[in-house]
Amino acid sequence: MIPGEFIAKWHASELKERSAAQEHFIDLCRLLGEPTPAEADPTGDHCCFERGAVKDSGGGGWADAWKRHCFAWGRS
Repeated sequence: MIPGEFIAKWHASELKERSAAQEHFIDLCRLLGEPTPAEADPTGDHCCFERGAVKDSGGGGWADAWKRHCFAWGRS
């Protein structure tokens, strides 16, 4: 995917965040030349979608996308 394709696709999108999050992340991976979570880790042990997480503010939540020792991406 090239930047223009990414911009055009997501500019035109009317999807809600919840229904678009995984595809948006996969497109970001394609744009950046990185493997998707399933390509990087077929077992989901160190990289996956929908991973349980502890919030800085306390309590639990979910990371939309997660990679051990690298990032947890989600909404609050």
